[in-house]
Amino acid sequence: MSLIVGLFFFTTFIQLIFWGAIFARLAFYREKSEPLQTDQPVSILICARNEAENLARHLPRILNQNGRSYEVLVISDNSTDDTLKYLTYLQRASPHLRVLDYRRETGNRVGKKFALAKGIESARHEVLLLTDADCAPASENWLNKMRAVLHDAIEIGLGYAPYEIRPGFLNKVIRFETTYAAIQYLSFALAGMPYMGVGRNLIYKKALFRRAGGFKKHENIASGDDDLFVNQVATATNTKIILDPETFVYSEPEKNWRDWFRQKSRHLTTGTKYRLHHQVLLGALSLSHTGHYLLGMLVAYCMDWRLALSGYLVRIIIVTLLYKRILKKLQDPGLWLWIPLMDVLFVLYYLAFAPVLFFGKTKSWK
Repeated sequence: MSLIVGLFFFTTFIQLIFWGAIFARLAFYREKSEPLQTDQPVSILICARNEAENLARHLPRILNQNGRSYEVLVISDNSTDDTLKYLTYLQRASPHLRVLDYRRETGNRVGKKFALAKGIESARHEVLLLTDADCAPASENWLNKMRAVLHDAIEIGLGYAPYEIRPGFLNKVIRFETTYAAIQYLSFALAGMPYMGVGRNLIYKKALFRRAGGFKKHENIASGDDDLFVNQVATATNTKIILDPETFVYSEPEKNWRDWFRQKSRHLTTGTKYRLHHQVLLGALSLSHTGHYLLGMLVAYCMDWRLALSGYLVRIIIVTLLYKRILKKLQDPGLWLWIPLMDVLFVLYYLAFAPVLFFGKTKSWK
């Protein structure tokens, strides 16, 4: 029994190291204001397959960014709806808009990497800003503030892409999972260990893409055009996070549990392809989180509930206080009241998606 108690406090200690030494960096991070860049040419890339409705809803906001010297290149990937028809119509009044009609045989080419690579090849400018058809930037300064970080040795800018606030418990789960993922990749980047970014809000230099050989190392995996590429090329010296609320890019959340599970299953299949030390760190984070609760319940039930309660309270108080600061930065402060519940439910998240992480294989992106 003493072994169980020891393991409980060990997993709790590991959690405190993650939150105190790594995630606290984001909680107390103060972003320095960068001079706005209005002249650095940028290609905004959007891959779209059958996205006519989303493009009609969100593309005008992307086309109306402040600043000069940019193009918006939409790559239609085998679309069969009115995507091309709408884009052709919009081009008449939008000098920034370019359209690439990408046709391919889908049998041996999974995901959108081939379409995106074709778009990168066709892009006119050396700075690439990526987002999705179902995304809308928070402001008209998104472009200028994203490209402002690419100077000196910085070649990658990691933006934040939250989901819209909607009523319902599922929406809270989606937002919590999204903020927790952001806490991880943004904090690790601040600690000099960048390991992923999100393609809904990501900027990097085309030269970096060329030096890496594009998506060649993971072109057979449907997902990973964002996180696997960043995992491959990001370093402590060439990567910077961007936390200005005007740079946030919002997406519509899934409306039912099945669609959300499918979405997360598609995203999580890339985790086992990260660099080994990133896998070890993320594995330690999830295992210590799970162990903290499962071993704590065992200690409380079989031994002394006061030991379990003391370990739980120390951790949850620190987590909640840091989370509250971070959620304010991420423009979702109302979520902090749900932290104690969501934190324990995340153990179920780990257990539910563990088979997907190790055995899942996504074959398409739409």
